[in-house]
Amino acid sequence: MAQGFLQSFNSNAEVFSAGTIPSSVVNPRAVKVMSEAGVDISSHRPENVNIYLEETWDYVITVCDNARETCPVFTGKVEHRLHMGFEDPSLFEGNEEDTMEEFRRVRDLIKTAFYNFYLENMI
Repeated sequence: MAQGFLQSFNSNAEVFSAGTIPSSVVNPRAVKVMSEAGVDISSHRPENVNIYLEETWDYVITVCDNARETCPVFTGKVEHRLHMGFEDPSLFEGNEEDTMEEFRRVRDLIKTAFYNFYLENMI
């Protein structure tokens, strides 16, 4: 969701997203709630962070609460390393309606945090 929002703020920004244990597809609930917010992430594909470790980055930002502890060391040049922790809505336990509300809640938190990040660091 963070990648989708950053790209929606500036279509020329190069933004990549990867996980320590990526699933085979983007969570359909994330695709749905992002679509509700006007951002299409349906073409995004989960990637393993290991493919990016030797690259040069302006920012490496971990977003899941557990990602900071499990993220490997980047051996390439990293200007800024940040953690913006959010609960992983895919771990929420509840009925479908409550689960979708959790995805929306986390989506909105991510949007606000990354819009502020964008305004402060990318303009």
